[in-house]
Amino acid sequence: MGSPVAESSLPGVERFHACLAAIWPDRIDDEAARLGIAVSGGPDSLGLLLLAHAALPGRVEAATVDHGLRPESAHEAAEVARICAGLGVPHQTLKVEVAAGNVQAEARAARYAAMARWAAGQGIAALATAHHADDQAETLLMRLNRASGVAGLAGARARGRVPDTDLVLLRPVLDWRRGELGAVVEAAGLVAAQDPSNANDRFDRVRIRKALADADWLDVAAVAQSAAHIAEADAALDWMAALEWRSCVTKEPMGLKYRPQAPRAVALRVVARIVRELDGEDPRGGAIARLVDGLSQGQPASIGKLVARPNAGGWSFARAPVRAPKRTG
Repeated sequence: MGSPVAESSLPGVERFHACLAAIWPDRIDDEAARLGIAVSGGPDSLGLLLLAHAALPGRVEAATVDHGLRPESAHEAAEVARICAGLGVPHQTLKVEVAAGNVQAEARAARYAAMARWAAGQGIAALATAHHADDQAETLLMRLNRASGVAGLAGARARGRVPDTDLVLLRPVLDWRRGELGAVVEAAGLVAAQDPSNANDRFDRVRIRKALADADWLDVAAVAQSAAHIAEADAALDWMAALEWRSCVTKEPMGLKYRPQAPRAVALRVVARIVRELDGEDPRGGAIARLVDGLSQGQPASIGKLVARPNAGGWSFARAPVRAPKRTG
């Protein structure tokens, strides 16, 4: 991967600092607040590492998650450790095991969980990842192709929380293009690792990426901005659903009653929350939509372990009664 050059020669450091300050204003000038960087060794995360180190000297730590899914992963993690040592950035390699099944989803969950534990142990104030404009555009188009709703189409937000934790999650290069991050790596004299899965047409994202590369008429940055606008709409729907919950959902002896007042898009989110609270499962959007449509037409229905019935002025939700097993003999 080569050896890093002085950060003063890197392009875009001031721009990066401004992007980070916009989403981390409460800690950007706090010398005690350290920023954790998720670094795989690929060009995107390596570019993020170099920019963060240059913008916040002495306040950056890095971690690389080794899923053990490829023979090269251990070597790539070691290369990241070597680069970090050259920069004077503390680094740890976090090894995780990924269960069989949906490997990409399992790997993502394991990666975030490992990063959160690492950050807590190091006293890190926030974790930064290298999601960029091309990622946003690819995700939006991929999900449009699956007829996703607003929540599915919403782009990643510049600031959020690591799933199931209170750790601040920052995405300071959402407005950057993949090529711009690659140029930062090139200016540092480094050669980034290349994950072969990024060229595997078996994955939807790879096929979308190749299609975008051939569509010179498409403005990727504009598509990414649309994803950000949808994320704002998604947040507005969440706010409205919380308001609808407080004013229209009440407890009943056997469960919850919902008297819908808001438009369907909001009612879908309220019903999904009801199902999560009573059933403990995260329901699929299509199942919730069918349930709401049936209830709107006056039809009782079931979902998971719940039964839902329309009644005077609303819909009642309760756990289905457990039937005693039939006796034999």
